[in-house]
Amino acid sequence: MNRNLVKKFAVLTIGLSLVGGVAVAPASMAATPDRYITISADGTVKVSPDAVRLDATVSVVADSNAQALKATSAASAAVRAALISSKISTKDIATRSVTVYPEYNYTQDKGSLLIGYRGTQSFSVIIRNASNAGAIVDSVVGAGGDAIQINGVTPFIVDPTKASASARADAVKRAKAKAVSYASLMGVKLSRVNFLVENSAPNSYPPMLAMAKSDAGATVIDLGQQDVSVSITIQWALA
Repeated sequence: MNRNLVKKFAVLTIGLSLVGGVAVAPASMAATPDRYITISADGTVKVSPDAVRLDATVSVVADSNAQALKATSAASAAVRAALISSKISTKDIATRSVTVYPEYNYTQDKGSLLIGYRGTQSFSVIIRNASNAGAIVDSVVGAGGDAIQINGVTPFIVDPTKASASARADAVKRAKAKAVSYASLMGVKLSRVNFLVENSAPNSYPPMLAMAKSDAGATVIDLGQQDVSVSITIQWALA
């Protein structure tokens, strides 16, 4: 058989195969309906925090690096012991940093003057019994004395799973109500859901934090409430 004839036959066969492929394309490749409505909505629930995160730093100035580190370690051990005696688990006590460095005092007359060496150890502590947070802060301050600095006390939700589920249900309810309202205004009806997308992961927003002293002199941690929010987008086909 002529070589040119063979090539023409092969090209013709491939062309027919491609045409056949298009002819039997699956229905899923068909264009989606152009009548639809897309709605975005947020769902939010308020939840009382059930735990508190305490950030604290032990800081000591001494005549040398070694002395500063030793004094910092001693003060940190006292703080750690106070936490454990307050029934804080060791897994909820984390050291964030340990530093030792020279400290200077600057004056216009003499410039920078070395005044000693500062050692620090910073802790992040989870207090799972939120109602006991104020007493634990007082215990930490009592153990650390003038060497302890309270950097922050933050109420939070340990497990927001249930709150997130409620926020999702609220978001879907709001989205559907809005979609029904628009459909009614346009004189159409909602059909199937084309897609649902969660635009953001559940967020919890901490309240403004407050520490105060009660009349008896004990520290009180105001827990307040937090918002757990979910944002979604849903598209409905129109009947």
